[in-house]
Amino acid sequence: MPADDNQTHLPERGKVWHRYVAIGDSFTEGMSDPDPTRANSYVGWADRLASHLATIAHREGGDFAYANLAVRGRLLADVIGPQLDAAIELGPDLVSMVGGGNDILRPKADLDAIAARLEAAVARLRESGADVLLATPTDPVGAPLLKHLRGRHAIHSANIFSIAQQHGAYVINQWGMKALQDFRLWADDRIHMTTEGHRRVALNALSALGHDTDRADWSTPLPPQPPQARRESAAANAEWARTHLAPWVQRRLRGESSGDTVQAKRPELTPVDPA
Repeated sequence: MPADDNQTHLPERGKVWHRYVAIGDSFTEGMSDPDPTRANSYVGWADRLASHLATIAHREGGDFAYANLAVRGRLLADVIGPQLDAAIELGPDLVSMVGGGNDILRPKADLDAIAARLEAAVARLRESGADVLLATPTDPVGAPLLKHLRGRHAIHSANIFSIAQQHGAYVINQWGMKALQDFRLWADDRIHMTTEGHRRVALNALSALGHDTDRADWSTPLPPQPPQARRESAAANAEWARTHLAPWVQRRLRGESSGDTVQAKRPELTPVDPA
């Protein structure tokens, strides 16, 4: 049951977790942070967070296991449906749930309905005994072809914080990460983060969970770069539209997803090397 509207629930800071499950879409799968040990696979912020949490758990004399059920292209119905069911079956004490981003891209996205479904999923996880980690979207203020979505992202961010407050969940505040407004932290597709972007988000997540980090290390923007000439900018936008936007539109028209043939990279809870 949702918490009373007049109550505020603050999550406990600095807890030690032992069974972490991540669910979501391409962001949580880890695109575009390539795994140097496995072909066609990714690391990503959730794997990096798991390593940090494993270090803390081992330091406290406990064990640690991690599963990642996220798959690129998944809509919210997949994340809070089959993925959520599978996550609860694993009996975690911490679940990160980041979904709805692909839904928001759709022209007729109902942000209130998305928030209501997310809140129901958070309530279900909390009733199962798990702590919950959510994430806001980033601020697309400087994104040439996505900045028109800024209003939607702002509303979704406000909804995320409201849900977290009501149910004692943790939040990765990506909206407030000014460093992520620098497209040097984004891959060529302008949708997924580079390795450095994922590294910074993992540390932001660790900080959100109440553990000490070097805040400057992950929040400080990169040094300024010279402004790009208008002609170069236009050429880069045209190349992006041809290489990345057009295939995405074609998949949408065919009713296909980039993750149709992709399986979860870590479907079971398995030990994590703190290194």
